[in-house]
Amino acid sequence: MIYADPEPVVELARRVRAFIDEQVIPAEAEATHPDGLPAPRLQALRAAAKGAGVYGPQLPVAYGGLGLNIAEMVPVFEAAGRSLLGPLVLNCAAPDEGNMHLLHLLGTPAQKERYLAPLAAGTVRSAFCMTEPAPGAGSDPMMIQTRAERRGDDWVINGRKWWSTGADGAAVYLVMARTDPDVSPRTGCTIFLVDADNPGAHMVRRVGGLQLHTPGGHCEMAFTDCVVPHSAVLGQVGMGYGHAQARLGPARLTHCMRWTGVAQRALAVAAAYVQEREAFGQKLAAHQAMQWLLADSATELHAGQLMVRHAAGLLLQGHRAQQETSMAKLYVAEMVNRVIDRAVQMCGGLGVSDLTPLADFYREARAFRIYDGASEVHRMVIARRVLKEAGRL
Repeated sequence: MIYADPEPVVELARRVRAFIDEQVIPAEAEATHPDGLPAPRLQALRAAAKGAGVYGPQLPVAYGGLGLNIAEMVPVFEAAGRSLLGPLVLNCAAPDEGNMHLLHLLGTPAQKERYLAPLAAGTVRSAFCMTEPAPGAGSDPMMIQTRAERRGDDWVINGRKWWSTGADGAAVYLVMARTDPDVSPRTGCTIFLVDADNPGAHMVRRVGGLQLHTPGGHCEMAFTDCVVPHSAVLGQVGMGYGHAQARLGPARLTHCMRWTGVAQRALAVAAAYVQEREAFGQKLAAHQAMQWLLADSATELHAGQLMVRHAAGLLLQGHRAQQETSMAKLYVAEMVNRVIDRAVQMCGGLGVSDLTPLADFYREARAFRIYDGASEVHRMVIARRVLKEAGRL
């Protein structure tokens, strides 16, 4: 397998990296607002990204984007991921990136005009409401408790959600609910588009934690007698679980791409530091202990990149690639945490300070082993496929 990016994509990745290094990284110190960057600053950077021709790399050209396919996104998203703010500025960050993908894939013309167009323009935000507090769905989506009942031309949604990233201040929520309690959630769930001003939708609270400030936070939501018209159904009734997988499969890979960029920068910060700092009579880089940490990180980064590229290529060819995307998500999520941890260790006290981005990377990366499928869940999925195919091994 040879992964040769087309020259226009290589050049775009170079321009994205230059934009991130020159305009986004200097703005990291300003991301102290509860939503990260203050909204005017974010909009100014997005305007600059549009002017530089690097905005919306994954978006269709008709919606102001660059129209890259899943394989072409890999080097571009990696370059954007060099800063935690990079994907946000380029409007290719979660959850909006996955939600826009789903709207483009399944939305009616009216839904695309009402929701996709402003999301693509970066003038509004969205949230994906699937995870629930106990006893509802967490790692096991089959436990979903939220219900939607058909009443004439309307649906009435009742239930609670949490870890709905971006919900505070979002314009629309994509809400997963059971529409047929008598069948498996695999064929009895539906996704609804719920406007934020719907009186039946209520943000209970923003949930704090290790993760840094992000637009809209991570929220608990309540839907109480939330009435939406039938036109609010996204895709087909009863196909919500399958539709969610159509969103989550590529989204797992784009998470991997962005986080690979973070890990690359973490390694670069550490490599630069050990070449400058002296201890025990020589540069840290001359010590075998540091060299092995660098070698392990570089090797694991390379392996992760190849896994992502392989899975992206399969998706591009029309394969479901469930096994390959699970493997990539599992490996990259754990690899990124190891690379960042090693970088912190190599930089010593500087690594846990606010004088480098490593401490922020360390806090933010921990959640990657949980969201979009915890590592244990992906191991279970991978093992089931191995057992199923054991006779052919």
